[in-house]
Amino acid sequence: MTKKDLEVILLEKKIRKDSYSLSGGLPNEAYCIHENDFGWEVYYSERGNKTGLKIFQNENEACSYFCDLIFGIAK
Repeated sequence: MTKKDLEVILLEKKIRKDSYSLSGGLPNEAYCIHENDFGWEVYYSERGNKTGLKIFQNENEACSYFCDLIFGIAK
């Protein structure tokens, strides 16, 4: 899965756009995904902090985990 695929799924399922960010950052109370020098970060942004930060080595794993978070599957 790519970030583009993820975006399509989120739009198709009508997930509120303010509940996630596909470009990282620190939006308030949103799930985020972001690529940096260390890999792909997936985290929950709340009050300017990254919580539940997980780092993945590839886009597919990060996007799959992000999708699971949004749909309440990941633990």
